Amino acid sequence: MGIYADIKEDFANAYKSDPSLNSKMDFLFNYPGVWAIAWYRVAHKLHNSNFKRLARMIMGINQIITNIDIHPAAQIGSRVFIDHGFGVVIGQTTIIEDDVLIYQGVTLGGVSLTHGKRHPTIKKGAVIGAGAKVLGNIVIGEYAKIGANSVVVKEVPDASTAIGIPAHVIQKGRNQDPLMHNMLPDINKEMFEYLLKRVAVLEHILVEDNKDLLEEDLELENIYEAFIRAMKN
Repeated sequence: MGIYADIKEDFANAYKSDPSLNSKMDFLFNYPGVWAIAWYRVAHKLHNSNFKRLARMIMGINQIITNIDIHPAAQIGSRVFIDHGFGVVIGQTTIIEDDVLIYQGVTLGGVSLTHGKRHPTIKKGAVIGAGAKVLGNIVIGEYAKIGANSVVVKEVPDASTAIGIPAHVIQKGRNQDPLMHNMLPDINKEMFEYLLKRVAVLEHILVEDNKDLLEEDLELENIYEAFIRAMKN
């Protein structure tokens, strides 16, 4: 498709992706992500036509207006929607495939200053939660979901969920509703619950030699070891 057709599809996709969009006037004042993608389409075309300085100027002005920083050399597919968008950074060698959803504060950045591919590849249908940092030449699989404020430095398989700092894959092969952030498990809460139960069991063991408590402690130890193995995967 040409630039005009791509931009028209980006605008149509915003209507489909955001139920709060009620009128065309909303685009002008409330959708910096849509405008950033539209200007990126123009700048990317110029960049590929060797008008690189002009392309960088356009995206520099776009950054001032939208507070979204997209390098014109990045490769962004069709129907990519940046929701709200403030603080989004998309690096030079980033590849974003079709139907990706990106929330505000996301960084798709590099971890080295060497030339070549140093930014992530985001596969079709992935969702990158608010504030997430995806760093390095890694692949986020198709329909994968990255939890808010996660720091991802390793690849995430297709249809999986990754959360945490650094991010760990906690659900593999489960294609859930991309907006169900409240359904993500809280691994810190689970760890604290384990520690509290473990301390209580050990206190009781010190007070009295109870076989049942020893068995409960052994069960908790098995749960902990399984948890650690899952975090290392």
